[in-house]
Amino acid sequence: MTLIDGVEPGLWVLQGLAAKMRYRFLTAAICWVLLPCAAQATDYQLYFLGGQSNMEGYGFNEELPPEARAASDRVMIFSGQMAFDNETHGGVGIWQPLTPGFGTGFRTDGKENALSDRFGPELLFGQTLAARDTDANIAIVKYALGGSGLSIGVGYSNWHPDFAEGQGLNQYDHALKTLRGATAVSDIDGDGVADRLIPTGIVWMQGEADAVHSQAAADAYGANLRRLMGLLRAAMRVDNLPVVIGKVTDSGMADDGSVMDYIATVQEAQQAFVDADECAAYVTVTEEIGYLDDAWHYDSNGFIRMGTAFADAMIELERTCAP
Repeated sequence: MTLIDGVEPGLWVLQGLAAKMRYRFLTAAICWVLLPCAAQATDYQLYFLGGQSNMEGYGFNEELPPEARAASDRVMIFSGQMAFDNETHGGVGIWQPLTPGFGTGFRTDGKENALSDRFGPELLFGQTLAARDTDANIAIVKYALGGSGLSIGVGYSNWHPDFAEGQGLNQYDHALKTLRGATAVSDIDGDGVADRLIPTGIVWMQGEADAVHSQAAADAYGANLRRLMGLLRAAMRVDNLPVVIGKVTDSGMADDGSVMDYIATVQEAQQAFVDADECAAYVTVTEEIGYLDDAWHYDSNGFIRMGTAFADAMIELERTCAP
């Protein structure tokens, strides 16, 4: 990481460039503008969590153990408002201490958060990281939309960087907007002193939409995943930023025993991505956890185990791939 030329003395700027081709090259930039080295400043390890509905989260707050229900004093979260493609309100949000309620049904207008009765993997991810390192402060930026796919035309909305329909705004744009909004806030914990955000990792939980849509979408998943993770790493300005991939699994709750006919291809692509990237890890605890009756979403205990496994995998990666 290097300082950007021409920056006013006394400011530390991290600028992420994520190239997006829509029949021409566009550039999306994210800047972190933070005061350096003040004695009271707090360093936060910054993580981006993204994907579709099983990242969004369907765990029930009321089924959490008591120790997991309290707001954290060392973990902050900025969850971007979910929106479909070409909707302009996607990605707005505010920072607040991590607490249950950032699962499906969460809403924000960028000024206030309306917590839901659900939680996702972000909860135990943040709590576990903080518990494993009692000196660490954690900052989570989350953007996920249920039913979203990687290929254009797949799912309710898509993450493909070449998307050019309508206004050309899709989930990739909403994620970048979330990151920009989160990192534009210098004092994320509200203590009156500017904080330092240190890009530390990415967690990705997605693939069901591509696995159910078609063989063509599943075949394209590997290339689409590599490209998107590369762009997110570029946006956070760390080429070898640790990436944790959650394995998509099938509940089998269908007449023919498979909800997603092309899931094997997507799973192979996820495994291939991790095998080829020394700074990536594959979390497979999803093979062992239960589902809700809707056949698509994990149960509350599953989101507890998933979030914990994501944190454990990230901690292991950081030993060899710390930015």
